[in-house]
Amino acid sequence: MGARLNHGEDDLGETHEINVTPFIDVILVLLIIFMVAAPLATVDVPVDLPASTASPQPRPDKPLFLTVKADLSLALGEQTVARDGLASALDAASAQDRNKRIFLRADKAVAYGDLMEVMNALRDAGYLKVALVGLEAAPAAGAAQPSQAASQPVR
Repeated sequence: MGARLNHGEDDLGETHEINVTPFIDVILVLLIIFMVAAPLATVDVPVDLPASTASPQPRPDKPLFLTVKADLSLALGEQTVARDGLASALDAASAQDRNKRIFLRADKAVAYGDLMEVMNALRDAGYLKVALVGLEAAPAAGAAQPSQAASQPVR
């Protein structure tokens, strides 16, 4: 004679666990996509920027870069722009938002007067918020720190 000891509970019990393997797969695929796409979203106009020891400011989501190349040509983002068409190109790129900050990059070889001409063109176009872009550099080890009085702004 046979005896049954499990009293009729042959049903498999439900498992209340979440299978996270597909979730991890999706996250890894998204990570790879962003790692490939992130370098493509940066401005890639070759320019030799001067170094700066100022503390870096936070970068906006969609910055608008205006680059002055060594040959004094202008590039808005990655597209070359003529000086006489700068205002219309800025209006198109910023959706005519004249309060948008323009990040101005210039090659080391660009003379100060030429850079001021570009800044005057920006002002004439109505774009008054201009930020200068430079490379980050550590202060020289032997350089003396400026005095507290020297670091106060002149009014």
